[in-house]
Amino acid sequence: MSGGHGDHGRPRLVLASASPARRALLAAAGIDCETVVSGVDESAVSASGPEALCLVLARMKAQAVAGRLRSAGDAAPEVLVVGCDSVLGFDGETLGKPVDAADAVRRWRAMRGRSGVLYTGHHLVQPATGKQAEGVAATVVHFADLTDAEIDAYVATGEPLAVAGAFTIDGIGGAFLERIEGDHGTVVGLSLPLLRSLLGELGLSIVSLWR
Repeated sequence: MSGGHGDHGRPRLVLASASPARRALLAAAGIDCETVVSGVDESAVSASGPEALCLVLARMKAQAVAGRLRSAGDAAPEVLVVGCDSVLGFDGETLGKPVDAADAVRRWRAMRGRSGVLYTGHHLVQPATGKQAEGVAATVVHFADLTDAEIDAYVATGEPLAVAGAFTIDGIGGAFLERIEGDHGTVVGLSLPLLRSLLGELGLSIVSLWR
């Protein structure tokens, strides 16, 4: 999977995440990436509100993986690490993954027919130089007015238990999101327009990442 077959100079993107959705989003946009799971304990982190929290977690994930690559001697100049983290701001609360099925049901009963803001923090770092750029993308999500039976059936699939805010847009949950205001990728877990802008801050073009 290493992007280093003789095409040095082309950036090698390392995703500090186990998320198949983020990886698929990048692949669809012509960008191959390697994945290294950060091992950051998200539950131990607190911050003042969803925007600050997702950025702190994204930074921790990216820096943890960058540090690991440096230790392993795998921090060539073309290597870039991106860390992302998503949280939902709803009713003054900051919501990551639900604790259990009962928590997911409770949340959906509160969210149905209403809207929340999905925040995704992004932190991009070049391990060789330590150069970094970061930012948060926010997208308003309008939830459909689900019946209790729909909520129970959705939670029973297990999908809401694995994701921030207890929903996805690129899976079963897509039927339950009436509309969004903002970038669809933010809700998946990575905003391509924001990634383009952060690459620009490091003097790189997203075009150079295309396979």
